[in-house]
Amino acid sequence: MKIDIHTHIMPGKMPNWVQKFGYGEFIHLEHRNCKACMMKGDKLFREVEENCFDAVLRKKEMEETSVDVQVLSTIPVLFNYWAKPADGAETSRFFNDHIADTVAKDDQRFIGIGTVPLQDVDLAIREMERCVQELKMPGLEIGSNINGLNLSDPSFFPFYKRAEELGCSLFVHPWEMMGEGLMQKYWLPWLVGMPAETSRAICSMIFGGVFEKFPRLKVAFAHGGGSFPLTIGRIEHGFDVRPDLVAIDNAINPRDYIGQFWIDSLVHDEKAFRFIVDVMGEDKICLGSDYPFPLGEHHPGKMIEEMKLEASLSEKLLYKNAKEWLK
Repeated sequence: MKIDIHTHIMPGKMPNWVQKFGYGEFIHLEHRNCKACMMKGDKLFREVEENCFDAVLRKKEMEETSVDVQVLSTIPVLFNYWAKPADGAETSRFFNDHIADTVAKDDQRFIGIGTVPLQDVDLAIREMERCVQELKMPGLEIGSNINGLNLSDPSFFPFYKRAEELGCSLFVHPWEMMGEGLMQKYWLPWLVGMPAETSRAICSMIFGGVFEKFPRLKVAFAHGGGSFPLTIGRIEHGFDVRPDLVAIDNAINPRDYIGQFWIDSLVHDEKAFRFIVDVMGEDKICLGSDYPFPLGEHHPGKMIEEMKLEASLSEKLLYKNAKEWLK
């Protein structure tokens, strides 16, 4: 069995919120000359393939790559954290309803996780409750920062508290990467910025005491934990030698939190994968492909399968750990 916890989906049709709300760069989709174009206002943002919104094609490709279940989450550019809170709540609700509808049509193949307007924690909690209690979603996807605020910001603590109470798992995906505007050439925001951004999210939650204050919170991070596993030695050393700068909100060694959160398997390299298993633990890594985008693993789980690991370890990586993260 294979459960892919890191896949993205968007509606094939969505409102033109720029026209409705009268501001911003909300994304909408236009179908032009057999191409699907994600538009920011009236400007082309990205062309996407049909598998980004066509569930029938998606299931066909799942069968071709022997993926049994996909966990569906929205595309990070659709978080709309920058929008006015009420407008962000409206767009979140639209995307969540679309994902819930996709799951309802085939709940054997799809699990949905929602998005919430974290620019307003009260609205985010309200939509989280709807996702979990009404739409029966086991979790949410959130960004690695919220309009520049680290995930350790105390303003988010009520959100984590309610997520813990609801048993709502969280999937943290990098977006609006640090220094993105300074390194547009060579696709560096995606190649370099995303791994650093994911480590930023992990470290902020550790140093900010999020895992200490909310020990039952179930959090998974995208892209193999980014640069965190490889730099944990440096992170720990900084904690040891400059506690006056690092340990100001939490005096517990950051290495002690390994094993308290999950990461996905998306590292694209067998040696790197063996390393993250060794560092992060075989119980805390879930299959994640970033389907259907180019930087993803195009045949989800193929690297794990070709490594010919012990059957018990392969089962954990391919589906058992995902079931534990999502309950």
